[in-house]
Amino acid sequence: VITALVTSIDATISALYITNPWVYDLSCFLVGTIISFIIALIFSMPINGKSFGSMIIDPSFRRLRLIKKEEIKYQTFAGLGNAILTIGYLSLLSLLGDPSTVLPFSQIVILYLLFIESITEKNIPTLSEIQSSTIVTFGAILVSISLTGTISLESLAIVFFVINPAWAVFSIYQRKLKLMKIQDRPNDSINIRFWNVVFSCIITVLIIIIYDTILGTRYFVEGITASINYFGWVSLTMTVTFFSYVLYIRALGIGKASITQAVRASTVLFVIPFSLLLSYLNIIPPFSTDPIMILIKMIGTILVILGIISFALTLVKAYIFINIKPGYSIDEIMNKLWNIHGVTRVAATAGPYDIIVKIRTRTLVKGYEQIIRKIEEIDAIKNYKWESVLKEWEEI
Repeated sequence: VITALVTSIDATISALYITNPWVYDLSCFLVGTIISFIIALIFSMPINGKSFGSMIIDPSFRRLRLIKKEEIKYQTFAGLGNAILTIGYLSLLSLLGDPSTVLPFSQIVILYLLFIESITEKNIPTLSEIQSSTIVTFGAILVSISLTGTISLESLAIVFFVINPAWAVFSIYQRKLKLMKIQDRPNDSINIRFWNVVFSCIITVLIIIIYDTILGTRYFVEGITASINYFGWVSLTMTVTFFSYVLYIRALGIGKASITQAVRASTVLFVIPFSLLLSYLNIIPPFSTDPIMILIKMIGTILVILGIISFALTLVKAYIFINIKPGYSIDEIMNKLWNIHGVTRVAATAGPYDIIVKIRTRTLVKGYEQIIRKIEEIDAIKNYKWESVLKEWEEI
């Protein structure tokens, strides 16, 4: 709901106040840095020995702090992704106007996240993943068809080559930051978001200065002017955006970026009432009454939702409890287990079992068969027991 509200506010500002996406982009980050700093300071206020932010939004948060050396690399990449993502998103919004058309496009990022996770997390795509990704892609293409019956190639180019690759980079590095330990404590989403806005602002300023120098535009000056003239409107959208991304970053700490994005796809449904309201107020162009075009867009939206839901439901978690034969090296066996596709954690333990292995795979049948086959090839394993996870809780 928050994301749908943000997109609707952005559509209003783009249509009525700051029509140039480059100018609005710079204005967002200039004002956003100030707003994020103020919110983070408010959340840092101590109440009964705890920070205000830890009580209402993120238990890991203590206070606003300086960025740590180990965070700089990840924040640089996340900031670059966010800067490129934002200009692409605002350009698409200025072209299409309708939030209910723009939001479904961002769900194609699952294709990119799936590819990256397949490489970095040792889990190759399954048939169900490929099927779900294909459904999402074709659904988004159907949604991109304008109400006149034409496909905007410019919009598709922005979606596939700007927004979604940048969003994938942003999500991956935000998740790395969330999983990082800072002073032996989980990293908190409020500091991550604040410093991401700062880095995104710096990178955006550099990009726009280079753009102005090459093409002779004055977007940098216009962006500063717009930030002053429309500070109230931009503050509103950046305040709501702050909470939207803080909750998103917290969710990234729970599961894979692709799964988090799948849950986030529900915004496709929530944004429709906002679009109808904006159309009624004549802020965006009125909806077409052509039943064929409306039906095509509805089918596309449904395909996006179904593809994302089916993709999310394929994730299977399990634990394997293993006993080792006497005389074998546990370190060597742990290395062999770690090299199996789908294994995300290996731990040597004291007690009835020697090793516990954590599994993440996408389809139980295929994942189970492949992993069990690899385990049975290890002669040192005396016996093992597979237990699938039905429900899991963890402190974020």
